[in-house]
Amino acid sequence: MAIYEHLRELHGLPAFSFPFPGTDDPDTDGPDAEEKHPELPAPESVAWRVAVDAYESEEPWQDAFARFLRAVDTTRVRALIVGAWSEPYETGPDAVIEALLAARDRLPALRALFLGDMVSEECEISWITQGCVTPLLDGFPELEEFGVRGGSGLVFPAVRHERLRSLTVETGGLPVEAVRGIAASELPALERLDLWLGTSEYGGDAAVADLEPFLAGDRLPRVRHLALRNSEIQDAVAAALASAPVVARLEVLDLSMGVLTDEGAQALLAGRPLTHLKKLDLHHHYMSDALCTRIREALQPAGVELDLDADDAEVYEDDDTVWRYISVSE
Repeated sequence: MAIYEHLRELHGLPAFSFPFPGTDDPDTDGPDAEEKHPELPAPESVAWRVAVDAYESEEPWQDAFARFLRAVDTTRVRALIVGAWSEPYETGPDAVIEALLAARDRLPALRALFLGDMVSEECEISWITQGCVTPLLDGFPELEEFGVRGGSGLVFPAVRHERLRSLTVETGGLPVEAVRGIAASELPALERLDLWLGTSEYGGDAAVADLEPFLAGDRLPRVRHLALRNSEIQDAVAAALASAPVVARLEVLDLSMGVLTDEGAQALLAGRPLTHLKKLDLHHHYMSDALCTRIREALQPAGVELDLDADDAEVYEDDDTVWRYISVSE
């Protein structure tokens, strides 16, 4: 499957796409924007999405961002979504990152940033060319939420960030070196970690051993929402979590979107108690009806919210081979 919808919100704010050329006044500066552009929402009321055409765009992303800086009082902007840049299937976001860093003094209120909000019509998730994204964390020390989509070429060396509360990395294949960089990072305020591990076919070459720092939990002392999902090794991840110290302090455990079968689910049920969770998300799975019943009987009486939807998880059989797929790959 692929991604067909852009982000609808970020940082609790509804997403709003900044208009394409022809709908703004290039002579407008930020503080006067609401008088000259009454169609634009208040700067702090939305998550602004800045994008250009992915194919043969007549406007570079940096120029669109420059229009945004002129038309909006960016001192009040709290959330920013970077959509498609020109030809993202072969060009990385280096120029985008450079433009964002050059404007950091004009974005003092920025608390949430998402890089690469593209749907399949613009660029399939595993075709999005990424690069080294941690300069954005270094350059915006007040960020509370950071997200990135696309694993091809993604580089995430270990970083320290004092205020980041939510980190999301969406890929069809998350490179092992990026996983290790995230695992080695010092993020003392992080409460929510969401990693789409993906499949080896698209570069997702991390093993369970690479996830051990997340499972031990000592490097991320405040994490309460842990998502290790969209993985072809979902059974092995579930089995490792069965005895992981981090589980005891989680509120939300998310192993959805992957190839989770009865084997992994049985190991999870036999491990550390899960009745303290607020939510267990296993949607898009390959568990039997009998195993789903066992999960409900074990956790619903304790008030755990469950998502066991498997409607989009399809099995294909070819001779003696059974094929199961993660939710988002290409």
